[in-house]
Amino acid sequence: MKEYRDQRLIRLLKLHLAKKPKQKMPIWTKSFKGLLNLFLETNCPLCQRHTPDTFCQYCTKQLQSCHLKNPSYLWQQPLPVFGWGSYGGGLKRAIATMKYDNQPQIAHTLGQFLGETWLLKSPQQDRQLVVVPIPLHPSKQKQRGFNQAALIAESFCQTTGLKLQINGLERIKETQAQHILSASEREKNLADALAVGQAFRRRPPDAPVLLVDDIYTTGATAKSAVYTLKQSGITVLGLAAVATAVTYPRH
Repeated sequence: MKEYRDQRLIRLLKLHLAKKPKQKMPIWTKSFKGLLNLFLETNCPLCQRHTPDTFCQYCTKQLQSCHLKNPSYLWQQPLPVFGWGSYGGGLKRAIATMKYDNQPQIAHTLGQFLGETWLLKSPQQDRQLVVVPIPLHPSKQKQRGFNQAALIAESFCQTTGLKLQINGLERIKETQAQHILSASEREKNLADALAVGQAFRRRPPDAPVLLVDDIYTTGATAKSAVYTLKQSGITVLGLAAVATAVTYPRH
């Protein structure tokens, strides 16, 4: 526990230092950095502006406007939820672009946003957890090329230092897209769709599980995951999601 606390303090210090004003650099250093950035620049996946980062400054500002002031407002039983942002505007567009326009690099940045906020405002300070992403069915993952929840969880764990178990859950039944169904239809759609993954069948986790997903809407998927894990005696702390569609005033 002490080792985890020390690591967490180091990460918080790095976040603090990253926000401090930088000292002026020599002109030749600026020129070299500018030339280097020119070669490293790519197009922003949301607006196609040139940028050295995942998103351009304009789109980053649009994303940050979706950031929740209180990410723990849904952290309550029966399913505690920690959400980075409100599902709308630039964040909704970024998630759609990631999933449907083959832009998996967006997941890394969104996972970093979620991880940094968890470090700063986690409702469970200094607690060791095992992070498990919500799985896709193999056929769906093959079609898309990646599981966005797994990529977000990977970046989240790189940022927070929490343990990642990619194969803690698996989807054994192909289901309809959740966003086209009603709340009751979503629950029926997910009945018996998930199973405990091979990793946990071999060795159950020695710490509570924190589920990670891109979007939290009605909670049907998360509830199905919690039920599946609890049936095998595995404790679930809650869910961390990049976006939540549950209304909450940001300001």
